[in-house]
Amino acid sequence: MEVKNLKKLSIQISLSGLSFCILNSSDSEVEYLKRTDFNSKLTPEAVLEKLQGIVSNEPLLSQHFDSILVLFQNELSNFVPEEFFEEQNAADYLKFSSKILTTDFISHDKIEAIDSINVFVPYININNYLFDLYGEFEYKHASTIFLEQILKNEEDSHDDKIYINVEPLHFEMVVMKKGQFQLYNTFEYFTKEDFIYFILFSIEQLKLNTETVIIKLTGNIVKDDELYQMLYTYIRYVEFDGPSKNYTYNNTDETSLRHQHTLILNSFN
Repeated sequence: MEVKNLKKLSIQISLSGLSFCILNSSDSEVEYLKRTDFNSKLTPEAVLEKLQGIVSNEPLLSQHFDSILVLFQNELSNFVPEEFFEEQNAADYLKFSSKILTTDFISHDKIEAIDSINVFVPYININNYLFDLYGEFEYKHASTIFLEQILKNEEDSHDDKIYINVEPLHFEMVVMKKGQFQLYNTFEYFTKEDFIYFILFSIEQLKLNTETVIIKLTGNIVKDDELYQMLYTYIRYVEFDGPSKNYTYNNTDETSLRHQHTLILNSFN
């Protein structure tokens, strides 16, 4: 009997870069894995042009997929306790912490493990393009995937940990104290000094210890670059955090540093 190849596509979209991953879920093989970082923060319109260019030049992205997940990675999100969430007031949960327009479409994800709703703004121009290209697909905020996997990892933890996902011009951070969720935030940075300042300030405010807290890194950071070196100057325990599942990798040239793709690879869980 012929085994059906169940192809899944995940696309991670931010104003500073794009990532793509195709998984053949019948044998847990990653068939395509690529990230493209921009030199500056673009507009949603410019990101759409980049996306269109990549898709038109990569035949693998034009095949049929059994499921498609799009991850929007931006600062236009906020966690709200589920008991206080009212969908008709979704804009109110964002307007004090994010610059949103009255015309912005607002969506939300549910995070069961902490009884919370992640309210966010997707890029509707990109959604429209992808719908025309692929038909129906699912979309979430990238922080939902980031946090959900961390909560699974930390269920029985007795350590204090900070998970940091680094992108070219911003990073997301989740703080866990002995398995308990403490903080999620996203920070914009331009220098290595900006980068370490936000981390050390958070450590101080949450009364963590730089000698015992464990930093888990993913995203656009490698050992011995200036961000890593700055972290290691102040924090004793710094390590990379790979994807939660062991996939095999076929015809990709970006698998040697799998921690750079942890977020998008965890989107298949």
